[in-house]
Amino acid sequence: MENSDFSPLMSELRTLMEQVRQGKSEDFLLKSNDILLRSRSSKEKDPEVEALTRMQRALFGIGDDESTGSELKWCMERLNAISAGSINHGVSILNLAAWHRNKGETMMALAMHSSISPSTGHPIQILGLSRLEVGRMLASLDDLSTAMRHLWAARGYLNDSGMAPESLTASLEWLDIALEEVSDIAPRMQHRVENAKPRSEPGTTWIPANPKDVREVVEMLLPVLLEDASGMDRADLGLLIDAAEMLEEDGWITSIEDKVGEIQDPRLLDLLQS
Repeated sequence: MENSDFSPLMSELRTLMEQVRQGKSEDFLLKSNDILLRSRSSKEKDPEVEALTRMQRALFGIGDDESTGSELKWCMERLNAISAGSINHGVSILNLAAWHRNKGETMMALAMHSSISPSTGHPIQILGLSRLEVGRMLASLDDLSTAMRHLWAARGYLNDSGMAPESLTASLEWLDIALEEVSDIAPRMQHRVENAKPRSEPGTTWIPANPKDVREVVEMLLPVLLEDASGMDRADLGLLIDAAEMLEEDGWITSIEDKVGEIQDPRLLDLLQS
């Protein structure tokens, strides 16, 4: 949607949030309050702008901590009524889920994410971000097989939506779990994603990774990560070395060794010299 398609009030809110992203937040309190009051006025009444402004103010920490959750919930419910399945509605669900997770309420956060699915009409970038967070939470609960499935779905959605850094993150987090065990007879990840069924009860599960999926991920990651091999903490390249050793792919290690002049991480240098 072009900027000209937005109402003047929505355009003002978008401009304000862009300023905040650039670190120019000193006027946020006053300007957001002005937009909020105008969104409720008879002249410029706009329920969507009201919900989005209240959501941003809650995220900005305006108000006490106890009211933040109820405010985010109100915004989510209002956006669901106005534009269910939209990007803004999806973002409101992600924000409320993140609030629950930050409060240590992982199961509530997972319940929030369960309302985001292809059937609800949410765009793929929302689906991708949701699956990434679900994968992380399931990994924290040691439900590793299911976490792998969600991370695999996330990398696909995020890649298709052009969110390359997030897709890279999902791929690395998937690989970190996958290297626990690799088996030639394990089902491929896409099959696992497409044939997943709801479980009758929660619990920890484990299915090894198929080496073909590991190769697919590493061969996608390798050229991207080697564009710049510098940095004192390159656990990402360490994962690729682990994968190379597990799958006996000497070519991957050779590619990393070719960048040894750029590598600064002492642990990575030790791995290459061992």
